[in-house]
Amino acid sequence: MSKGLNVVKNVGMTVLFIVALYMTWTTLSQVPVNELIGVENGQTEDTGIASPIHSDLGVLAKKTVPKIETASASMGETVTALEQEINWSEYPVETVTATGYTANEESTGKNPGDPAYGITYSGVPVHRNIYSTIAADPSFFPLGTVLFIPGYGYGVVADTGSAIQGAKIDLYFDTTDQVYNEWGKKDVEVYIVQKGNGEISEADLAALNDRGVHAAGL
Repeated sequence: MSKGLNVVKNVGMTVLFIVALYMTWTTLSQVPVNELIGVENGQTEDTGIASPIHSDLGVLAKKTVPKIETASASMGETVTALEQEINWSEYPVETVTATGYTANEESTGKNPGDPAYGITYSGVPVHRNIYSTIAADPSFFPLGTVLFIPGYGYGVVADTGSAIQGAKIDLYFDTTDQVYNEWGKKDVEVYIVQKGNGEISEADLAALNDRGVHAAGL
Protein backbone atom coordinates (compact mmCIF):
# COMPACT_ATOMS: atom_id res chain seq x y z
CA MET A 1 0.00 0.00 0.00
CA SER A 2 2.80 2.41 0.91
CA LYS A 3 4.43 1.70 -2.45
CA GLY A 4 1.24 2.73 -4.25
CA LEU A 5 1.04 5.93 -2.24
CA ASN A 6 4.62 6.74 -3.16
CA VAL A 7 3.82 6.28 -6.87
CA VAL A 8 0.83 8.64 -6.60
CA LYS A 9 2.92 11.12 -4.66
CA ASN A 10 5.69 11.03 -7.30
CA VAL A 11 3.21 11.52 -10.13
CA GLY A 12 1.63 14.46 -8.30
CA MET A 13 5.02 16.07 -7.73
CA THR A 14 5.87 15.63 -11.42
CA VAL A 15 2.62 17.30 -12.50
CA LEU A 16 3.19 20.20 -10.11
CA PHE A 17 6.74 20.60 -11.45
CA ILE A 18 5.50 20.72 -15.06
CA VAL A 19 2.82 23.30 -14.16
CA ALA A 20 5.44 25.41 -12.39
CA LEU A 21 7.70 25.30 -15.46
CA TYR A 22 4.78 26.31 -17.69
CA MET A 23 3.82 29.26 -15.49
CA THR A 24 7.43 30.43 -15.30
CA TRP A 25 7.84 30.21 -19.08
CA THR A 26 4.65 32.11 -19.96
CA THR A 27 5.34 34.80 -17.35
CA LEU A 28 8.89 35.48 -18.51
CA SER A 29 8.43 35.12 -22.25
CA GLN A 30 4.74 36.02 -22.67
CA VAL A 31 4.65 33.35 -25.40
CA PRO A 32 2.04 30.61 -24.92
CA VAL A 33 3.41 27.08 -25.17
CA ASN A 34 1.12 26.24 -28.09
CA GLU A 35 2.66 29.11 -30.07
CA LEU A 36 6.15 27.88 -29.19
CA ILE A 37 5.24 24.41 -30.45
CA GLY A 38 3.89 25.93 -33.63
CA VAL A 39 7.19 27.71 -34.30
CA GLU A 40 9.19 24.57 -33.59
CA ASN A 41 7.02 22.67 -36.06
CA GLY A 42 7.80 25.20 -38.76
CA GLN A 43 4.42 26.95 -38.66
CA THR A 44 4.83 30.60 -39.66
CA GLU A 45 2.36 33.44 -40.14
CA ASP A 46 1.34 34.22 -43.69
CA THR A 47 2.35 37.86 -44.08
CA GLY A 48 1.93 38.23 -47.81
CA ILE A 49 -0.21 40.97 -49.31
CA ALA A 50 -2.05 39.66 -52.31
CA SER A 51 -5.34 41.20 -53.27
CA PRO A 52 -7.14 41.89 -56.53
CA ILE A 53 -8.02 45.60 -56.71
CA HIS A 54 -10.61 44.96 -59.34
CA SER A 55 -11.85 41.77 -60.94
CA ASP A 56 -9.94 42.38 -64.18
CA LEU A 57 -6.83 43.98 -62.68
CA GLY A 58 -5.26 40.69 -61.70
CA VAL A 59 -3.65 39.96 -58.36
CA LEU A 60 -1.00 42.09 -56.72
CA ALA A 61 2.36 40.37 -56.34
CA LYS A 62 2.59 38.61 -53.00
CA LYS A 63 5.23 40.27 -50.86
CA THR A 64 6.30 39.86 -47.28
CA VAL A 65 5.61 42.84 -45.04
CA PRO A 66 7.74 42.95 -41.90
CA LYS A 67 5.63 42.71 -38.76
CA ILE A 68 5.51 45.90 -36.71
CA GLU A 69 5.78 44.90 -33.07
CA THR A 70 3.69 47.65 -31.44
CA ALA A 71 0.16 48.76 -32.22
CA SER A 72 1.29 52.39 -31.97
CA ALA A 73 3.93 52.06 -34.68
CA SER A 74 3.91 55.14 -36.89
CA MET A 75 3.28 55.31 -40.60
CA GLY A 76 6.90 56.36 -41.01
CA GLU A 77 8.15 53.18 -39.35
CA THR A 78 5.90 51.07 -41.54
CA VAL A 79 7.11 52.79 -44.73
CA THR A 80 10.76 52.42 -43.68
CA ALA A 81 10.24 48.71 -43.02
CA LEU A 82 8.63 48.25 -46.43
CA GLU A 83 11.51 50.05 -48.13
CA GLN A 84 14.09 47.87 -46.42
CA GLU A 85 12.46 44.46 -46.60
CA ILE A 86 10.96 44.34 -50.10
CA ASN A 87 13.11 43.99 -53.21
CA TRP A 88 11.73 46.92 -55.17
CA SER A 89 14.16 46.33 -58.05
CA GLU A 90 11.70 43.67 -59.25
CA TYR A 91 9.18 46.37 -60.17
CA PRO A 92 9.07 48.83 -63.08
CA VAL A 93 10.24 52.26 -61.98
CA GLU A 94 9.22 55.74 -63.12
CA THR A 95 10.70 59.10 -62.12
CA VAL A 96 8.01 61.64 -61.27
CA THR A 97 7.60 64.98 -59.57
CA ALA A 98 5.56 64.41 -56.42
CA THR A 99 3.70 67.07 -54.46
CA GLY A 100 1.32 66.83 -51.51
CA TYR A 101 -2.27 67.94 -51.09
CA THR A 102 -5.13 67.88 -48.59
CA ALA A 103 -8.92 67.85 -48.92
CA ASN A 104 -9.06 71.46 -47.74
CA GLU A 105 -9.74 74.68 -49.65
CA GLU A 106 -6.09 75.51 -50.34
CA SER A 107 -5.76 72.30 -52.35
CA THR A 108 -9.24 71.61 -53.71
CA GLY A 109 -11.24 74.82 -53.32
CA LYS A 110 -13.72 72.94 -51.15
CA ASN A 111 -14.60 73.21 -47.48
CA PRO A 112 -16.27 70.85 -44.98
CA GLY A 113 -19.99 70.82 -45.71
CA ASP A 114 -19.49 70.80 -49.47
CA PRO A 115 -20.98 67.53 -50.83
CA ALA A 116 -17.79 66.97 -52.83
CA TYR A 117 -15.44 67.70 -49.92
CA GLY A 118 -12.89 64.92 -49.50
CA ILE A 119 -14.18 62.98 -52.51
CA THR A 120 -11.75 62.05 -55.26
CA TYR A 121 -12.42 61.99 -59.00
CA SER A 122 -13.11 58.25 -58.76
CA GLY A 123 -15.70 58.80 -56.03
CA VAL A 124 -13.47 57.24 -53.34
CA PRO A 125 -13.03 59.40 -50.21
CA VAL A 126 -9.48 60.63 -49.64
CA HIS A 127 -7.57 58.29 -47.37
CA ARG A 128 -4.16 58.14 -45.67
CA ASN A 129 -3.22 54.64 -44.59
CA ILE A 130 -0.86 51.87 -45.65
CA TYR A 131 -2.56 52.28 -49.03
CA SER A 132 -3.40 55.95 -49.54
CA THR A 133 -5.28 57.80 -52.25
CA ILE A 134 -3.14 59.82 -54.64
CA ALA A 135 -3.78 61.90 -57.75
CA ALA A 136 -2.17 61.32 -61.15
CA ASP A 137 -2.67 61.97 -64.84
CA PRO A 138 -4.92 59.04 -65.86
CA SER A 139 -3.23 58.89 -69.27
CA PHE A 140 0.08 58.31 -67.45
CA PHE A 141 -1.09 56.25 -64.45
CA PRO A 142 -4.68 55.00 -64.95
CA LEU A 143 -7.10 55.03 -62.03
CA GLY A 144 -6.52 52.01 -59.82
CA THR A 145 -2.77 51.96 -60.40
CA VAL A 146 -0.85 51.02 -57.25
CA LEU A 147 2.51 52.72 -56.75
CA PHE A 148 5.06 52.47 -54.00
CA ILE A 149 6.50 55.90 -53.24
CA PRO A 150 9.65 55.85 -51.05
CA GLY A 151 9.12 58.05 -48.01
CA TYR A 152 5.34 57.92 -48.39
CA GLY A 153 4.24 54.31 -48.88
CA TYR A 154 1.69 52.73 -51.18
CA GLY A 155 -0.41 55.12 -53.24
CA VAL A 156 -3.51 54.10 -55.18
CA VAL A 157 -4.45 56.42 -58.02
CA ALA A 158 -7.99 57.56 -57.26
CA ASP A 159 -7.86 61.26 -58.13
CA THR A 160 -6.84 63.67 -60.87
CA GLY A 161 -5.99 67.36 -60.99
CA SER A 162 -5.69 70.09 -63.59
CA ALA A 163 -2.05 70.69 -62.61
CA ILE A 164 -1.23 66.97 -62.48
CA GLN A 165 -0.16 66.25 -66.02
CA GLY A 166 2.34 63.71 -67.32
CA ALA A 167 5.00 62.50 -64.90
CA LYS A 168 3.48 64.18 -61.85
CA ILE A 169 1.63 62.80 -58.86
CA ASP A 170 -0.08 64.43 -55.88
CA LEU A 171 0.03 62.61 -52.54
CA TYR A 172 -2.81 62.91 -50.05
CA PHE A 173 -2.09 64.04 -46.48
CA ASP A 174 -4.58 64.74 -43.71
CA THR A 175 -3.23 68.22 -42.87
CA THR A 176 -1.38 71.09 -44.51
CA ASP A 177 1.35 70.84 -41.86
CA GLN A 178 2.00 67.25 -42.92
CA VAL A 179 2.27 68.33 -46.56
CA TYR A 180 4.99 70.87 -45.73
CA ASN A 181 6.77 69.02 -42.92
CA GLU A 182 6.70 65.50 -44.33
CA TRP A 183 6.85 66.03 -48.05
CA GLY A 184 6.80 69.38 -49.87
CA LYS A 185 7.77 68.84 -53.50
CA LYS A 186 10.40 66.44 -54.79
CA ASP A 187 11.44 64.32 -57.71
CA VAL A 188 11.26 60.65 -56.76
CA GLU A 189 11.48 57.22 -58.33
CA VAL A 190 8.22 55.36 -57.83
CA TYR A 191 7.63 51.65 -58.28
CA ILE A 192 4.66 50.39 -60.27
CA VAL A 193 3.18 47.57 -58.20
CA GLN A 194 0.07 47.17 -60.34
CA LYS A 195 -1.17 49.19 -63.29
CA GLY A 196 -4.85 50.04 -63.04
CA ASN A 197 -7.62 49.59 -65.57
CA GLY A 198 -9.26 52.98 -65.01
CA GLU A 199 -11.46 52.06 -62.04
CA ILE A 200 -11.11 52.00 -58.26
CA SER A 201 -13.80 51.66 -55.61
CA GLU A 202 -13.96 52.36 -51.90
CA ALA A 203 -14.34 48.62 -51.28
CA ASP A 204 -11.19 47.90 -53.30
CA LEU A 205 -9.17 50.37 -51.23
CA ALA A 206 -10.60 49.07 -47.97
CA ALA A 207 -9.69 45.49 -48.93
CA LEU A 208 -6.10 46.51 -49.64
CA ASN A 209 -5.78 48.30 -46.32
CA ASP A 210 -7.38 45.45 -44.38
CA ARG A 211 -4.80 43.03 -45.75
CA GLY A 212 -1.98 45.56 -45.31
CA VAL A 213 -2.79 46.20 -41.66
CA HIS A 214 -3.02 42.47 -40.95
CA ALA A 215 0.27 41.76 -42.71
CA ALA A 216 2.07 44.55 -40.88
CA GLY A 217 0.81 43.26 -37.55
CA LEU A 218 -0.84 46.58 -36.61
